[in-house]
Amino acid sequence: MSHALQDPRPSRAVKSAAPSSLTQGHLPRWAPAGIAAASVALGSGLGALFDLHSKIQWGLLAAALFVVITYTASSIVENRRQAKDRVATSVVWVCFVLALAPLLSLLWTTISRGMKVLDGDFLGHSMNGVTSFEPGGGVYHALLGTIEQVALATAISAPIGLLTAVYLVEYGKGSLAKAVTFFVDVMTGIPSIVAGLFILTTWNLMLGFGPSGFAGAMALSILMMPVVVRSTEEMLKLVPNELREAALALGVPKWRVILKVVLPTAIGGIATGVMLAVARIAGETAPIMLLVFGTQLINNNPFEGAQSSLPLYIWEQYKVGSEASYDRAWGAALVLIAFVMILNLVARGIARWKAPKTGR
Repeated sequence: MSHALQDPRPSRAVKSAAPSSLTQGHLPRWAPAGIAAASVALGSGLGALFDLHSKIQWGLLAAALFVVITYTASSIVENRRQAKDRVATSVVWVCFVLALAPLLSLLWTTISRGMKVLDGDFLGHSMNGVTSFEPGGGVYHALLGTIEQVALATAISAPIGLLTAVYLVEYGKGSLAKAVTFFVDVMTGIPSIVAGLFILTTWNLMLGFGPSGFAGAMALSILMMPVVVRSTEEMLKLVPNELREAALALGVPKWRVILKVVLPTAIGGIATGVMLAVARIAGETAPIMLLVFGTQLINNNPFEGAQSSLPLYIWEQYKVGSEASYDRAWGAALVLIAFVMILNLVARGIARWKAPKTGR
């Protein structure tokens, strides 16, 4: 009886006093930033100590030290389970920084060197009458050619790619759909020079047409089409089937469901995919060299005569080898990046404008 009436509270007190392995300690919130700063300092110091000339090696040392110090500090202060979690997070951040560093370096180099010549005269004049070794001249003829060629390639490939993706997602079954998918995947890996040779053989040699921006646009559309098909196909697959079933249950024809429900729902992703395809073709040089030939003059007609383009202009100017031509090449590269960025912003604006409105 005396044992049965014993107060159990002391045992609960002892149990509650035992520390939990999951909550025994935490690193302060500033710890990741402090460890990152210490890792950068130690990596720079070790790089200078061992006479490592490449700053990339310094950065890799700092990244490795960041992961090691994070794991060690978390193991001491917290526990091994939390340390493993922090190491995984640290590896993700290190990979993000390593992927971002080349992009920032590229942008900084392009902007710093391209701004030397980027002004109204550079954008509004061609290279007509300007020797490549001399300063001066501009990029207007190349910018005009790029705009016309990319616009024609988009007008050719975007409708075909969109309709192909709609067929594969909404109607495609059996061997035909499998064959279309297979050839789309094959076309994704076609080198740009092969597309240029194909158009050169058929359009120029067999049919007898001369060099033109339209010939280059046809080659670019071959490169652009599979990207549009694959990206649009994935966006259409993300549209919930409930939307299709609800519209079909109301007696709406399937083609109208696709036109009024499926495509507006996926328009944001479709526009992004088209912009990815535009970015894919905007920097191509080989098809332009084969089919457009390049010129120093302004040619407003993409269907007749040689034209230039920004990638071809960059290659031509960098090949000259003078200081002035190098500056023009970097200026044209900056214009090309700005061109792609502007198109991307326009596509996002159109996608947001045309996206279906949601409400309560």
